Amino acid sequence: MDATIYTTPTCGYCTQAKNYLNGLGVRVKEIDITRDSRAAEEMVRKTGQQGVPVILLKGSKIVGFDKNKIDRILGKN
Repeated sequence: MDATIYTTPTCGYCTQAKNYLNGLGVRVKEIDITRDSRAAEEMVRKTGQQGVPVILLKGSKIVGFDKNKIDRILGKN
C-alpha cells in the first residue's frame, strides 16, 4: 500500500506521520512543497489546506498527523 504525504523539511508532525506510516508497512511518497511550488498548489487545490502534513491514503485526505484517522482508514481499529 502507498501513501503520498505533502511535507516541509522542518515539520515535526510530517516526520512523525512518515515514521508511523512506514512502521505500518505503508510506502510513503514524500512531496516537499518548499521545493515544488506546483505540488504546493496541487495540495491546496485538492484539500483547501495550506498546512502540512497532508496525507493521501486509500482515496482519503488527512490533514495533520491524525493517527486515529490513519488507523480507521487502514482498518486498524
